[in-house]
Amino acid sequence: MSSTGSVLVTGGCGFIGAAVVHAFADAGRDVRVADLRCRPFRDDVKFLDLDIRDAPAVIDACRGCETVVHCASVVQTRNTGRAEMWDVNFGGTINVVDACRQAGVGRLVHISSASVVYEGRDIEAGDEGLPYASVSISAYADSKIAAEQSVLAFAAEGATCVCALRPHLVFGKGDRRLLPNIFRRADGAGIREVGRRTKLSDFVYIDNVVDAVLAAEARLRPDGPVSGQAYFVTNGEPTPFFEFVERVLVATGYGPIRRRIPYWLAYAGAGAMEAFHWVARRGIVPEDGLSRFAIRYLNTHHYYSVDKARRDLDWRPRVPLTEAIARTAAVIARR
Repeated sequence: MSSTGSVLVTGGCGFIGAAVVHAFADAGRDVRVADLRCRPFRDDVKFLDLDIRDAPAVIDACRGCETVVHCASVVQTRNTGRAEMWDVNFGGTINVVDACRQAGVGRLVHISSASVVYEGRDIEAGDEGLPYASVSISAYADSKIAAEQSVLAFAAEGATCVCALRPHLVFGKGDRRLLPNIFRRADGAGIREVGRRTKLSDFVYIDNVVDAVLAAEARLRPDGPVSGQAYFVTNGEPTPFFEFVERVLVATGYGPIRRRIPYWLAYAGAGAMEAFHWVARRGIVPEDGLSRFAIRYLNTHHYYSVDKARRDLDWRPRVPLTEAIARTAAVIARR
């Protein structure tokens, strides 16, 4: 199978999606973007105002495409907005799978999440042999598990070559969630370190994620080892979460973190905030890192082996963490 045909990127106006769009378009591919109320950002890309929950529209968008990169997702670590998360993350993925089936799409790269194996306990150098989480930690993780299972089951049909990539804490130019939340806190009440820096986390720079998408798409073929597989995609440099945050803050002129809050107090505060949103019947709310899922995440090891991606995809994190932080800080400084 060649890698020259049309590419559809769902969620192509989001952080990861837009970076993938730029990469394929820069390579001369015919690229379509399917996203909701998206403002076009390239003249050589076709933009479709499309809700991933609209099954007929998804089918139409997929017609004539060789590859679909499915990035569309709702990220929300609180347990509010469950219905919307399931409708988009799982229901939307089912629509993409069915559209690939009906439109005869040759390749599907699904952007999943490392959280599909997280149960609130330490994961140290975890690999793809880890089972899906059997404990419900958040509606987001539950919906991403179901979505990944659906695409990998679709691979078994054989008509479309399919794989899932599992990035973890993506950052870089275009980030609208991780670093913006950190800077909002730094500009407001200030950053408070939760717990102590004894637990390691993985991060991944956006360019390394895009490289993995391109590598996976190029190697998805009926006679290869990639179809039907999931891959962790990280920088492979486990770092305490608040050490990473402090490095970013220092690089961008904010200075080091000077305050700390005990884990139990942060967890209780997150629970109270979630209860407020539940009573108020609020759905998807802006992420601010104050959820029980997030607090637990900050205080457990969660880092992963990328050996399988290195082997099967011939991929490796091209931009190391120190350089990635410097590049990100330079972009922020130019704003």
